[in-house]
Amino acid sequence: MVIKYSQYIACEEAFIVIDKKKLARINELAKKSKSTGLTAQEKEEQAQLRKAYLQGVRQSFTNQFSSLKVVDPAGNDVTPKKVKDLRKSNQSTDN
Repeated sequence: MVIKYSQYIACEEAFIVIDKKKLARINELAKKSKSTGLTAQEKEEQAQLRKAYLQGVRQSFTNQFSSLKVVDPAGNDVTPKKVKDLRKSNQSTDN
């Protein structure tokens, strides 16, 4: 379940918080890159912003995926082993 509001995307157990200013800056740098090009300092800033954004997206996806439960029509838990293993590894790192 994903609920989207404003510039924040909330998932059941994980949040990707996209600061409006950072998102605007990412977009600003992308537009400038296409039109006039970026300075070395701006390229470094763009790389850092993208890295932080992607890290948040990946972490959110992993958290959401690890909370997945698959149930067949008979009501049996048929969650794939990889998902169960991911859930166990997340629980062991939390403790």
